[in-house]
Amino acid sequence: MPCCAHLPFVPPTLLCYNDSAVYTLQYQPMHNMWHHSMETSSPGAIRVLLLADTHLGVDLPFRPRIERRRRGHDFFANFERALQPALDGEVDLVVHGGDLLYRSRVPPALVEMAMAPLVRVADRGTPVYLVPGNHERSRIPLHLWTAHPNLHIFDRPRTFLYDGPPGPLALSGFPFARAVRDQFSHLVAETGFGEQRSIPSLLCIHQAVEGAQVGVSNYTFRVGPDVVAGADIPSGLAAVLSGHIHRAQVLTHDLGGHPLAAPVVYPGSVERTSFAEREEPKGYLLLALDTTSQPGGALGGLSFVPLPARPMVALDFAPAAPGAGAVASELAGELEALDPESIVRIRLTGPHATAARSVLRAARLRELAPSTMNIELAPDQEQG
Repeated sequence: MPCCAHLPFVPPTLLCYNDSAVYTLQYQPMHNMWHHSMETSSPGAIRVLLLADTHLGVDLPFRPRIERRRRGHDFFANFERALQPALDGEVDLVVHGGDLLYRSRVPPALVEMAMAPLVRVADRGTPVYLVPGNHERSRIPLHLWTAHPNLHIFDRPRTFLYDGPPGPLALSGFPFARAVRDQFSHLVAETGFGEQRSIPSLLCIHQAVEGAQVGVSNYTFRVGPDVVAGADIPSGLAAVLSGHIHRAQVLTHDLGGHPLAAPVVYPGSVERTSFAEREEPKGYLLLALDTTSQPGGALGGLSFVPLPARPMVALDFAPAAPGAGAVASELAGELEALDPESIVRIRLTGPHATAARSVLRAARLRELAPSTMNIELAPDQEQG
């Protein structure tokens, strides 16, 4: 019987599962927060910290030509915050669901910066499992760290065996794959999944699964070559842990309302990467794997831990007059009313929009905004 068969169909932003208890995590866009409740889990549960989509290196040039606030520091700060429970010895292992870096070709110094927090976790004896994502083009330049005994990379379809306290766990996975729909089952088989049926198991991937939602309009992944079919999720798993989807959510049913053989868990990104994510909280997940309730284990507990994501503001600005001084003064007043930590995108509207665009060049926007703010004009196609 699929793990979620006893539950009614629910949208991916409201999730409930597990045979021994029901856990809920509900996203409320208007209040920008998650509620989570968790019943007691087995005292012998394996504790997993799951994070993904850290996109380290974005907006972080080593030789900047313009002095302004860089968002890259926000991503690094939240990455380190997310790993703190592992450094404090509060979890048994860490899984990074992919897109550690913001692209595949990066300076060696950035790779060192990105790996340093993970190596600190591994050095304290906590294993780290890393899935290469699409931004790494399914490979990560980690040649200096591949020999670390506690750092494990799914550089190809494979299975790693965790054999620490409180018991063994099989982690199967593979790097991001394009056109995954037709090859998903084959890739899972290539990992060797199923050869360790006597112990709890996880599948670690970086893919979009049917039913996942993103963006302010709740775009839903349905059918396509890059979308894993819900019916193809294998049984015998405690959960599927995945990156790639930037909104934290857990999928328990496919779009036909049929229960998945195992819940698909997305922690989301650690920071807002685009304005489509402006209403979403950001954070990481702490999971408790029940190793005794059923073959393959079960997800015995889940908690979303929010991180301090900076506010994003999509500002519609219709200048009352076309003059350069009037436009600048009016916009400065609007910016003053915002959180000075905001990331602002301005959409020019009204009869004076064209004139305002010629005034509000990038340098002028930075002069008008607080130095703590990131500010830009929306692309032409988004203008009113």
